[in-house]
Amino acid sequence: MDEKELKFILQEGEGLKIEFKESFDPKSLAKEIVAFANSEGGRIFLGVDDNGKIKKINITNKLKSQIQDIARNCDPPIKIILEEFDKILIINIKERKNKPYKCHDGFYLRQGANSQKMTVSEIREFFNKEGKILFDEIINKKFSFKKGFDKHKFNSFLEKAKISNVLSIKDILKNVGVLNDKEEFRNVGVLFFCHRIEEFIPQAIVTCVLYKGKNKAFIIDKKDFVTDICSNYRNAVDFLYRNLRLKYDIKGFGPRKEILEIPEEALKEALVNALAHRDYSEKGANVLVEIYDNRVEITNPGGLVSGIKKEEFGKKSLARNPLLFSLFKRINLVEKVGSGIIRMRKAMKNAGLPPPKFEFTNFFTITFYRPKWTEKTVGKTVGKILEKLGEKLGENQKKILELIIRNKFISIPEISREMGISTTAVENNISKLKQKKLLERIGPAKGGYWKILR
Repeated sequence: MDEKELKFILQEGEGLKIEFKESFDPKSLAKEIVAFANSEGGRIFLGVDDNGKIKKINITNKLKSQIQDIARNCDPPIKIILEEFDKILIINIKERKNKPYKCHDGFYLRQGANSQKMTVSEIREFFNKEGKILFDEIINKKFSFKKGFDKHKFNSFLEKAKISNVLSIKDILKNVGVLNDKEEFRNVGVLFFCHRIEEFIPQAIVTCVLYKGKNKAFIIDKKDFVTDICSNYRNAVDFLYRNLRLKYDIKGFGPRKEILEIPEEALKEALVNALAHRDYSEKGANVLVEIYDNRVEITNPGGLVSGIKKEEFGKKSLARNPLLFSLFKRINLVEKVGSGIIRMRKAMKNAGLPPPKFEFTNFFTITFYRPKWTEKTVGKTVGKILEKLGEKLGENQKKILELIIRNKFISIPEISREMGISTTAVENNISKLKQKKLLERIGPAKGGYWKILR
């Protein structure tokens, strides 16, 4: 430990492998030691408050002896290493093999920046079914700095996580749990910092599908996203935006506000949940985002995490991939364990939509039901927007804008058929709308869409 590393840790705050304690509390300390030993190890900093401010502590031989006794009295005993730096006592706990470990107060497991209490049957079931080495912790021998590592992805992560690069790349990756002591990458590092995920963990790609109708009979569009996990998340969100309707909130003379028909917060929460909690050891299935006429389904392999009963769902949570979850938390894609389900339900309720439906089999599926859009609803929205434009438009121009408002992906030939005029006439009217700065084409003729500017 040196001053530069300590500054980095204090700046980043508590996480999966770091805990701050302002003072010595034997009961609380035993809980944290056990939680780290049952997870993948970590460090406890005595003399630092929850906000990362150094308070210092009086380090005596008696204090160090008491802490060693706490570790020895765990069942089975836990070996720790004590380190002193600038009136801070650092307790180093390595991941132990004889899991699960127990202190006087019970069994604990590290989940994000918290230690969660579990019964003996829950923690045994968790380790038996999920494996003592979780997928995100496994060393990936195929991936290295020379093969697959994308420095641009790493720098993007630092920026989103607000991590300063005062340390070397390797030291930063070690501190967030991505590299081991031999400087080998864990799977979580591949997920976040690879150029193309399909080369190393092909089951980690995300598949998005748009159907016509209420079943899988007719596919309109299908995309496989194959880069790093953050890019796959953003691309899946973009797919949802492109293919779901927008509602327009128009008040007074201010700009219109576009609102996704299903709350954005709920969709993003479900997608992050699928990526963070999927069973990556299952190689035969991907995270799947499916859009039907009446609903959106987001599915991930793995079902409920071991140790969680169906009746506890939404009240209690465990991370199948705690290291992956902790990195998501650093870039603010998740808040805390167990709160996502509550936020999804609340967002749907506030939007006046049915609550999300959850299904647990070998897969975990969240279904969001889309609002019923009647012709009257659409017509009213169209009328408001055309009125808001405040331009003297010809009838053909109004009709073109109306068709685009209903379907921003509509093609010129489709507009021609709908209006019963030639494609040349359509192109001329669109050109005039562009000249009036009312309409813009985003992207190519095939795969792009129309955007109304005012």
